[in-house]
Amino acid sequence: MASIAASSCKYDVFLSFRGEDTRKNFTSHLYAGLCQKGIITFKDDQELERGKTISQELLKAIQDSKISIVIFSRSYASSSWCLDELVQIFECMKTQGQMVMPVFYHVNPTEVREQTGEYGKSFAHHEQRFNNLHNVQQWRTAMTALANLSGWDLQDRYTYNSFSCII
Repeated sequence: MASIAASSCKYDVFLSFRGEDTRKNFTSHLYAGLCQKGIITFKDDQELERGKTISQELLKAIQDSKISIVIFSRSYASSSWCLDELVQIFECMKTQGQMVMPVFYHVNPTEVREQTGEYGKSFAHHEQRFNNLHNVQQWRTAMTALANLSGWDLQDRYTYNSFSCII
């Protein structure tokens, strides 16, 4: 597996998150903590237009990062933007050796891995909405693979506190 050269990366960390779930709480605190430690972190603060394909700039930011932190939250799978990011992160992990760190924020990791509950509803909606089921299958594959990585389950205060000690 190819390894990401430290000098070729513009960012240390890319944050993938559902803005309406975590932007003003967990993600903003994580971003601030990483920046305080001198970790160069990409966090998209622009409002992304729904229904459009993921921007080339965002794809480039993922490619130019050593690590991606994916914050799986309750409505992460409802966003095609988030799912497109997830596919790109999965590809960078496979082809460039990018490290991926999943965070399960108030969502059961099994629900994410198996795409049940809210995640199952989101994927059912995507299957009805999009004629191209190839994209939906790519999203499912990437989600299953990344959700199976060792990560943090932040459903309880104890785990949340231990995660915050890392940064």
